[in-house]
Amino acid sequence: MTTDIVATEGSSATPRRGPIRRTLRRWPSWVGWAAAVWSLGYGLLGLLWTLGVPGFPFGAGDLPDARAESILGAATAEHTAPWIAGIGVICAALAVLLTLGRLRGWLRVATAGAGWVVAFGLAVLVPDQRLLTSIAYLPVGMVGIPFGFPPMTYGEFFAKVAPWTTVNLAVCAIGGVLFAAATVAFGRRTASACRRCGRRDGADTGWTSRASAARWGRWAAYTGAVVPLAYSVVRWAWAFNIPVGVSEEFLVELHASGLIWGGVYLATFGALGGLLTLGLVQRWGVIWPRWVLGLAGKRVPPAFPIVFASVVAVSLASASAVVMRIIDWSNPDDWMSNPMTLWPLWSVALAAATLGYYFRTRPACGTCGRGRPQVTSAGPE
Repeated sequence: MTTDIVATEGSSATPRRGPIRRTLRRWPSWVGWAAAVWSLGYGLLGLLWTLGVPGFPFGAGDLPDARAESILGAATAEHTAPWIAGIGVICAALAVLLTLGRLRGWLRVATAGAGWVVAFGLAVLVPDQRLLTSIAYLPVGMVGIPFGFPPMTYGEFFAKVAPWTTVNLAVCAIGGVLFAAATVAFGRRTASACRRCGRRDGADTGWTSRASAARWGRWAAYTGAVVPLAYSVVRWAWAFNIPVGVSEEFLVELHASGLIWGGVYLATFGALGGLLTLGLVQRWGVIWPRWVLGLAGKRVPPAFPIVFASVVAVSLASASAVVMRIIDWSNPDDWMSNPMTLWPLWSVALAAATLGYYFRTRPACGTCGRGRPQVTSAGPE
């Protein structure tokens, strides 16, 4: 069962917004410039690394254990940093074109395609599983450190969970998100759609309509809930010395090193994430349930689940890219025994469920007026 709440931007059903929220609502007007600034800034870092400034975060400058799983694991400051500087300038020019260009035909398609390629590369291919791992372990430190677990200070915890090389991956992912948003804004502007909501005449009857999004979003959410559960069951089985897809020697090694408990935590975190995914198609994802003290019965701010699920989806996609690279797909034993084999499906399902939730809960547009429920006459007056 799904629940929809339809409001009109700027109506009494929508709370008054402060300057920060109003700025965020106007993202189509500035996100392209933000992508250009990001590109020039990262290009400047590439120039500094070329000149010998320390801090090059890829390959030779990365953690030794992470190089084999990174797409830039063989990179060096001497050979790669100049490319980063040059590509930064090119991407800045692309961002300006996405912001100002009024293109049609194949030029429009090519420009949008370039924007999506840059977005995918920065958000999915360059980062790796460390983004997802950092997100997963963050609650442990935030809640446990005051009680002595783990036995370290917050500074030591963040230095371990989020060193510069991991922070750099987050910076790249942010750049990818900026380019994705800039490409969406470009598509709206050049397709005569509303720049704020993206709707066009007749679009409310297509796959982006509330009714349609509720249908395909439900399938995506259920898939996004089942896949992590399968991953979790395997990890939990290992904790109980059940060798699902692995040898007994491997399990002995995991238990002896203590790594098994990190896997159990990640399995539990994944199962909880799968459960929360169902909120994207359930009533409690729209209206706070009764057990949420102080909020029961109130509307869930749509941005809350959308932002949270989007961050996890992007991080999961980058981890899935690593899975795609390290698994020997020609060897059935390799991909059938790996509990992360279905992660690519998980990331796509979560992203689709989040998009469906957005289409289902977005209000009627206060700029173009589209999205209001259609009112039909019951008969002649």
